[in-house]
Amino acid sequence: MLWNTQLIHKYNISGPRYTSYPTAPQFDANISKLSLIEKMLLPSNKPLSLYFHVPYCAKLCYYCACNKVITSDYQKGDEYLELLIEEVRLKSLMVNEDREVQQLHFGGGTPTFLSIKAFTRLINYIKQHFNLLADDKGEYSIEVDPREISREKLVALRELGFNRLSFGIQDFNKRVQTTINRIQSYQLIDDLMAASRELSYQSINFDLIYGLPYQTVETFTETLDQVIELNPDRISVFNYAHIPRRFASQKLIPEDQLPDGDTKLAILKLCIDKLTEAGYQYIGMDHFAKPTDSLAMAQNQGELKRNFQGYTTHANCDLLAFGTSAISQIGHTYVQNHTATKDYRKSIESGQLAIMKGYVSNRDDQIRHNVIMSLICNFELDTSEVESEFDIVFKNYFKSELTELLKLEKDGIIELTNGPHLNIRVTDSGRLLIRCICMTFDKYLNNVISYSKVI
Repeated sequence: MLWNTQLIHKYNISGPRYTSYPTAPQFDANISKLSLIEKMLLPSNKPLSLYFHVPYCAKLCYYCACNKVITSDYQKGDEYLELLIEEVRLKSLMVNEDREVQQLHFGGGTPTFLSIKAFTRLINYIKQHFNLLADDKGEYSIEVDPREISREKLVALRELGFNRLSFGIQDFNKRVQTTINRIQSYQLIDDLMAASRELSYQSINFDLIYGLPYQTVETFTETLDQVIELNPDRISVFNYAHIPRRFASQKLIPEDQLPDGDTKLAILKLCIDKLTEAGYQYIGMDHFAKPTDSLAMAQNQGELKRNFQGYTTHANCDLLAFGTSAISQIGHTYVQNHTATKDYRKSIESGQLAIMKGYVSNRDDQIRHNVIMSLICNFELDTSEVESEFDIVFKNYFKSELTELLKLEKDGIIELTNGPHLNIRVTDSGRLLIRCICMTFDKYLNNVISYSKVI
């Protein structure tokens, strides 16, 4: 990947992350809930991916934009467990019990807010209703707040079948940690890594954030050196979006200490240079992985996919999601749960699915989804495959988009190869700008929705 400062400044606009297409802002709260349920009930032999959202956190991280509830009352976790169990029961009635669960993921919030007893009960209940795979044949992962995990819980989670972890690191600098109210020492992470390796967790991810207060190229260099020394299998480096009007806790962050745009770009370039030099493969956007990790191998084999958990090796699965705000994707149908815990609770306690809104993709959506996902995962598109699958002539169907593609080609972001079929290849200079390229095919873009900058 080549760093082209001029192109980055020109194309560093706001846009979707394309964990789906159409993206979540297109989901409709007025859509018939019955029609969504009917779509979810259509027979399928696809394997399953299960996602569980646990919204509770014991401490408030000022930067956080996740759907969360801050509480020190751990009894809330036990109460929430009952809702998840009931939702598991309801949704298990909708699918064939023989379908393999190839992927299981717990996100939040802080999933490890739940007690070992709660996890044990929940996983055992899931096993009764879904076909979980044994012997580490599935990809079963959980997001971990290092301050909310113990060796005892790591052992328990491993015994329950979890084989992948994601640690929220953000930054190792003490001043940064204090300012964002997330204090966790390097020694703590080192100890957790040692325990996780000893317990044979197959893949460990670190989440980092650049653009936080008091960050500089020098301080983040130290953080990256420590990260590389800890040797995680995957690393995600997210851009902090400061939107205090939407996320009240961000008002506690001193705006005058946020790094400026040039510093943020310099930190991102630092991340790319140091991590690739350390042997990590740049997957795309803000993700890195060791060449031996399944994510990198999937990309190298042209099998990388993308869903609401980001880049994945299992997007061929139907995604069933549980908990507040969780989004299911069954075929071409998207269904999102209520984002407010009280609304979610009310629906589940009344024996109903907690549907807030949804979307059923039409043929045009499916064509554009195919194009966008091919580009964002593999950095190239063989349009003959799209033409064959959907019986279209690409140049005719996307006639207006070709004008924009020619502009991108002129700037050296993509290469267009003409022949019987058009091929699109993202250049080394264009890989960081992949969201901009995908936006060319997004017919729903507007200036009303607030997206993060693409870099």
